[in-house]
Amino acid sequence: MDRSSLFQLIQEQLDPENTGFIAVENFTSLVEQHELQLDPSKLEMLFALVHSNEEGQVCYQELIELMSSKRSSSFRRAIANGRRTLQRDILLDEAGLGVYKRFVRYVAYEILPCETDRRWYFHQNRLCPPPVFMAVITVVQIIVFLCYGIMLNKWVLQTYQPEFMKSPLVYHPGHRAQVWRFFSYMFMHVGLEQLGFNALLQLMIGVPLEMVHGILRISLLYMAGVVAGSLTVSITDMRAPVVGGSGGVYALCSAHLANVVMNWAGMRCPYKLLRMILALVCMSSEVGRAVWLRFSPPLPSSGPQPSFMAHLSGAVVGISMGLLILRSYEESLQGQCSWWVIIFAFVTFLLFAIFWNIFAYELLGVQIPPPP
Repeated sequence: MDRSSLFQLIQEQLDPENTGFIAVENFTSLVEQHELQLDPSKLEMLFALVHSNEEGQVCYQELIELMSSKRSSSFRRAIANGRRTLQRDILLDEAGLGVYKRFVRYVAYEILPCETDRRWYFHQNRLCPPPVFMAVITVVQIIVFLCYGIMLNKWVLQTYQPEFMKSPLVYHPGHRAQVWRFFSYMFMHVGLEQLGFNALLQLMIGVPLEMVHGILRISLLYMAGVVAGSLTVSITDMRAPVVGGSGGVYALCSAHLANVVMNWAGMRCPYKLLRMILALVCMSSEVGRAVWLRFSPPLPSSGPQPSFMAHLSGAVVGISMGLLILRSYEESLQGQCSWWVIIFAFVTFLLFAIFWNIFAYELLGVQIPPPP
């Protein structure tokens, strides 16, 4: 019997009056009678939900949400109001876990602010699909950096080398017609210090976020930060090139930090205040270093140095789009009005930036340095 047939049978035979509730004993016997193969963790969660219910009933809507591995806002409200509780209140009480499950529990406490969400993620987590997006991006960035480092025999301030700036991956205002450069610049970095900073944050924050919220949402957030970074530079710092994945990195980090601040009481990650201060200091220092290199280059150069505006625009994307994504764990974004408002604003910005890049440079008479 497939899942849809089971739902129909449950509703017709066990809930003919459409009350929305089913006796848990009848549901258990139905499962055994039809030999339906259900995920044991889902059954455990389902029975945990009715554990404190004195009438011993299963909510039909909660059953559907559990089978589809999704939860609605009503599910959250029911738990928050005490009408549904989990059998074990604290995930840290879990004993005898393997290395991977302990890591999953660590990620749950690092990313999610609610104990119910942490337990849900812990039980629903699967290795497929693995969190490959951030890992692949980081590996490609390292490989590209090593290739140019070996070719130029230079590992810091690579942007002062003409051969580096001739790369087809670097965004340069003189090559605006080559659309891929608005994306590909994220694979190039000024030097070892920028690459190390970005790679560390991508692995320490990006990978856990991808594990919890999925590859689609986190890749969308990261790439939105990258595109917003290059487009913002083309509008606000029109003569400057751009390199580095800082737009995407700052989108992830600012979204995570904002989520931690807004859910401060619920977050259980250790030393959160110290880590918050350290993260803000490091991110601010990186922006300060980028500003210094842009306006006070330590070495003679043939043109403007890379802009720092990608950092700031990435942070704006993270605080707006990213924060909504992180606050909507296991909830549909399409059903939220605020999501469509943000998408409309982002698309409007994209269209404005496209027209700006087509017409503004000539209309304003911007003197673009010759491309390498």
